[in-house]
Amino acid sequence: MKTLGLIAAGLMLLQACSPQVPASNAGPGFNDYADYELERARREASLAGNGSTTFQAPVTVQSSAIGQSSSIGSSDLAAAGIGQSTAPMSSSNVAPIANTAPAAPQNNTGISDEQDFDAVASRETIESDAARRAQQASMREQIMPTALPTRSGHEGANIVEYALKAPNRKGQEWYSRSVFATQAKYQRNCAKYTSPDAAQRDFLDSGGPDRDRKGLDPDGDGFACGWDPAPFLVAAGR
Repeated sequence: MKTLGLIAAGLMLLQACSPQVPASNAGPGFNDYADYELERARREASLAGNGSTTFQAPVTVQSSAIGQSSSIGSSDLAAAGIGQSTAPMSSSNVAPIANTAPAAPQNNTGISDEQDFDAVASRETIESDAARRAQQASMREQIMPTALPTRSGHEGANIVEYALKAPNRKGQEWYSRSVFATQAKYQRNCAKYTSPDAAQRDFLDSGGPDRDRKGLDPDGDGFACGWDPAPFLVAAGR
């Protein structure tokens, strides 16, 4: 008898130490599956927004963990926003759909159909086309060419012609200059011109390149205020 008692005590000890297996129908994190189903229904209702889901009767879930059935009442479902049915839409509440059929195409007389062979052939003949072309030819006005107008006034010396005929290059002394043609006078007088071309043109009109009355060419190369004939020679292929 003592041995049987020890065996029974050992079995009870082993049962107490073994882990408890949760009920297979218990919901995750809930006491029973009925609470889990209720919470799941509430979440689906919140995600669906104002969806129309109708429950005809309370949901009954069997819970073997507690050995009894549990019912989800309509009040719990209503609190979760479930079971509120939406009245069907009556045909009288629907606004009539406007007629959106495209309008019939209208004849646009402002667009030319001269490129349409059938349209032109229906109203034109060889004779009518020839008469129309003759009428257009008679309306033409021929303008005879006239001589170019002459420019009034003096435009100054032709610096392009001078550049092509110059016997020397820039910096090469070719003409004698006065001892009074100082660098200060050169800089002062050259500052009065807007460009070297304007200075060279005035230099030639004032007696240059032989004479330099304004001191624009102190080195005697025949080119005033640093003017250079090289670009004109390059353009002429020289």
